[in-house]
Amino acid sequence: MENNKGVYQPPKAKPRFFYGYFVVTAAFFILVVSFGPYSAFGLFLNPLIADFGWTRALTSGAFSLSMFIYGLLGIVVGGLTDRFGPRLVVTLCGLLIGLGYLLTSRVSTLWQLYLFFGVIVGVGMSGVWVPQMSSVARWFVKRRSLMTGIVIAGTSISQLIAPPIISRLIAVYDWRPSYIILGGVVLVATVIAAQFLKRDPAKMGQLPYGVEEVKPEAAQPDTRDFRFREAAHTAQFWLVFAILFCSGFSLMAIVVHIVPHAIDLKVSAINAANILALMGGVGILGNYILGSIADRSGNRRVFILGFVIVTVSLFCLTFARDLWMLYLFAIVFGFALGGMGTVESPLVAGLFGLSFHGIIYGVVHVGFTVGAAAGPFITGYIYDLTNSYQVAFLVGAAVGILGIIFAVVLRPTERLGIRI
Repeated sequence: MENNKGVYQPPKAKPRFFYGYFVVTAAFFILVVSFGPYSAFGLFLNPLIADFGWTRALTSGAFSLSMFIYGLLGIVVGGLTDRFGPRLVVTLCGLLIGLGYLLTSRVSTLWQLYLFFGVIVGVGMSGVWVPQMSSVARWFVKRRSLMTGIVIAGTSISQLIAPPIISRLIAVYDWRPSYIILGGVVLVATVIAAQFLKRDPAKMGQLPYGVEEVKPEAAQPDTRDFRFREAAHTAQFWLVFAILFCSGFSLMAIVVHIVPHAIDLKVSAINAANILALMGGVGILGNYILGSIADRSGNRRVFILGFVIVTVSLFCLTFARDLWMLYLFAIVFGFALGGMGTVESPLVAGLFGLSFHGIIYGVVHVGFTVGAAAGPFITGYIYDLTNSYQVAFLVGAAVGILGIIFAVVLRPTERLGIRI
């Protein structure tokens, strides 16, 4: 068990290797193995509808419920990570994700899909984002956005490699055996990787990376850091919540529905899966390039740029009919969303400090997951009403415009005054 007394302990000797890189590697691997199967839910959408005759809104609603629970429990998981450390939290959550997929393979009614995927997988997924982001923020002062971007690139790489693999699994074995395979892989790999996570550099006799380049007192907890209640009473807290809502809405609406949309346009299932994969692959570039830009120019500007790109690309998607146009959309959209995900945690750290980063980030990240829950369901509901995704994509573009507005008006907190 790791406590949170915040007492600075100088290292006894300069370590041969900085353990923070192990933390980054483990966090990266956890995101690779967990987010691929999760974000590939859209590949299972048509097979589930074909077997059971459910509507797109009801079927995608299981994913929406999962995202809502994932975000809501992120509050609890953030606090548990601050108190017990990420290793225990992520281990338990990895077990739940694997169990949820194994049970989803046995679904025969809608309520079972909502329970197994919506609830159990949602609870498990609550532990594969906030603990990793909070841990990286604690281990790195310098290059924090870049290291966060490397970790988040795990989601993009996962989205790059998982859809083609999963689409072929479904084609060869059908969707039930595919979920059994995914459940076993995610459970074992996540639990093993979680054992390498450590929350505090001081526990390893080390300092956060780059802290030697600032004043010695900066290595100690900053008394100006916000407690959760203090942060929640600021306008910046709720603006970040709204910004993440907008990004979550846009991202997950597309992740869940781009494959069914492409198939509606007579694109083959394999090529439709490749669109989703391409989006993830380009997201890697967004993670690295926009993360590096954020380290130099600030995280808020990356959000503004990202929302501009998202809004324009969603508007253009309503006119896309050919496969090359869908590929182009995936490149532009994936680049923007990859970069925006990179700067979430560093933005929160810059606004409110690190002493209570886990719980604060856990709560504002609910904004992302609420948006990510609303996006797929609303998109599916609009499709069921209109038999088309055009209006739904325009709604997504309107949400992107709101994101631009929220990011433009965001300013640093007066207490810390750190460039964001």
